[in-house]
Parts: sequence; structure tokens; C-alpha cells
Amino acid sequence: MTDISTGLGTGRASVGAVLDFAWNAGEFTATDVMGGTSLTRSTAIDAIDTLVGAEVLRELPNARVAGSYRSGRPARRFALSSDLGVVVGIDAGDTHVAFTVADVLDRTLVHHRVEVDQTQSAAARRALIVEHLAAAIDESGVPRDRVLAICAGVAAPVDRNGISPPHPDGFWERTNPGLAEALADWAPVVQVKNDAQLAAIAEGAVGAAVGCRDYVALLASERYGGGVVVDGHVLHGAHGGVGEGVVFDHIMGVGSAVGLPYAVQDTAREVVGSGEAPLDGALGRLVDTERVDPRLVLTLAAAGDADAVLVADRVGAVVARIVGVLGSMYDPARVIVCGAVAESIEPVLTAARRILPDELHLPAPTIVASELGAEVVSVGAVATARRAARERAVPLLAEQRLSMPA
Repeated sequence: MTDISTGLGTGRASVGAVLDFAWNAGEFTATDVMGGTSLTRSTAIDAIDTLVGAEVLRELPNARVAGSYRSGRPARRFALSSDLGVVVGIDAGDTHVAFTVADVLDRTLVHHRVEVDQTQSAAARRALIVEHLAAAIDESGVPRDRVLAICAGVAAPVDRNGISPPHPDGFWERTNPGLAEALADWAPVVQVKNDAQLAAIAEGAVGAAVGCRDYVALLASERYGGGVVVDGHVLHGAHGGVGEGVVFDHIMGVGSAVGLPYAVQDTAREVVGSGEAPLDGALGRLVDTERVDPRLVLTLAAAGDADAVLVADRVGAVVARIVGVLGSMYDPARVIVCGAVAESIEPVLTAARRILPDELHLPAPTIVASELGAEVVSVGAVATARRAARERAVPLLAEQRLSMPA
């Protein structure tokens, strides 16, 4: 239940119960609250009136005014206030940063994505994120003081204070350049999370893991990383390192945590370079360019091109080994491959599913492709920010409004 502070008086538990009910109720009456909670009518009405007084709930026109009145006294109807504030989700990837401003329920107000230079300093990256955060909020037309919660996802382990441990090459410090501190004054609640953990939250909320209590979201973009959910809980670890992809550098048959798009690109070059695929074939012509587009290789494989299928089979064997390791460590029912490449990854997953049962002794998890695309981390960041707004920021807002002098 939402924790309403003692400043709301002895009825704080009932106020919290009504606020919890209101988040998913749409329009409701006191009778609806009674049916969805254990509150009596008088207690429910008192709690509703308290939240209306705090401008967290709003009273709607009654049935007579709305034109649906039939007979008897029309019931008072309520809903969450439409102007409680907004939340912000940030996907701070290695080569991009995306910003989403959304309301507290279900509407996206602003979303934009910018490419970033991988060689920029931590200070420059931090300044860029703050600059574009301000721009996104300005674009939404919402005053900065109505930002309730911010969640930023970064390609690094993150502890519970939003801080990443040192990396031998400085990568984690660059991708998370002190964002907990940089964003601290932008909202009452600021969270910095690992991007794969946010992908797992997104899949559990609106993706391929809805209703599943044991799964791994395998983020397969620039590098592999896993967001692990066991018994319905996202696993974190002392430094936020559960699912960190560096382990794959040490797994025979994998050898690197470099992400799936690069694996497709490198394998395509190897197949053509070794003479297994002709230079004048469809795959050979793709490889004879400065950059191999992995989506085009996988599209060829899906169309049945034998050379591209060979690439997909070899990458699929690597994915099977990765999923086998995750399956042996965490025993998930499902592994969801996430990221922009997921939309074309089916030929790789077909091969991986064929090989996977031999990679572990436990029953093999189901492997599926995410349908959330390149925005999966943004979706998870917004979902996390909305939960923070619901559980922490809005109760704090109600407390502040009710404690103000009349």
C-alpha cells in the first residue's frame, strides 16, 4: 500500500488505500472504493475528500450534469487529477540518449532520441544529458516543478544509490557520469538503473514476459547484458551487477560480450572471407561495403538465402550457449532477446532453439524476440518512474499540499 506520511493524520492508512485504488480505477464512486478496499462508506468518503482537498483527486460532474441520471440521488464520481505532474524516462545508451516525458498513467507527451559520440568525456556526456533533459521538459510544456520522478537507464552496473563501480577502461564511469548527482534536483524521486534491468521491467509490464515470474531480458545491442527476474523480483546484487555481460568474455564458445549486431556483422565477414560464401552472392555483396547491416543479413536469412542462413546458424549457436549459461544460473522459464535487432532476429533464434536443449541439464527456457524494439529501455525507465511517482512522489505531493496553510 502507498505510504502516506503521518502529516495526513490518523486516516493516513485509509487515504493510502484510496490512492492505491484510484491509480487503476479510472472514474469511480465511494461505492467502488468500498468494493475494492476494506473501507467503510464513511471512511472511504473522508479519505476521498482528503485527496480532493489535496488536489490529487478531482470530483467529476455528477450523473445528472453528465446526462446519465435516471432516478434517486446521483453518486459523486472521482478520478485522479489530470495535472498531477509528469515523469521522465532516460535511456542513456553507449551511442544514443533517448528522453521520454509522460504523464503518470499512460500518455507519452514527448519522446526524442539523439546520437552521441562514444569518445566524448564523462563531463561532456553529463552536460549533454542535462541539456537534452531540459529541452524535453520544455517541449512538453510542463513546468519543471511538476516533474515527479526521473529514471535513467545506463549501460553499467548501478548500486542502490545510482552509482556505478569503476571499470578497468573507464567505460562504466563514462556511460554513468554521476547521473544520480546531476539529476538530483530535477525531481523529488530520481533513480539510475542498469539498462538491462529496465528492459526486464518493460517486458514484464507490457512485453513478452507479462504474467511470467521467472525470465531474463537479454539486451543484445552494443553488448550483451541480462535483466534477471526470479519469483517476480528483479535481481540486483551488491553493485547492481546481476546479469552483467562480462561473464561471456570467459565462456568457451562465446568469448565476448560484444552484442548481437556485431556478432552478425563479424560472422558474415568471416563466412565470405573464408570462401564459404561467394563474393558475388547476395551475402558477399552486403559484406563488400564499409559497414555490414546486420538487419539486411538477417532479412536474407529469413528469405532462405543459404549463405545468410549459415551466418544465422553460427550466431544462433552462440546465443544458445549464452542462454544455456543464463538458464543454468537462474532457471528462467523464458528468455527475451531485446533491442533494435530483435525485430529481425528470428533466424538466429530458430537455430538457437534447436541447439539449446544440449546446453544445459535443466529444461530449456523458451527463447522469444522482444516486440518493444529499440525503445525497450525507455519503456522500462518510464514504467519505473511511474511506479516511483505512484509510491513516493504523489503521496509526498499530497502531504505537502495538505500541510500548507489555508
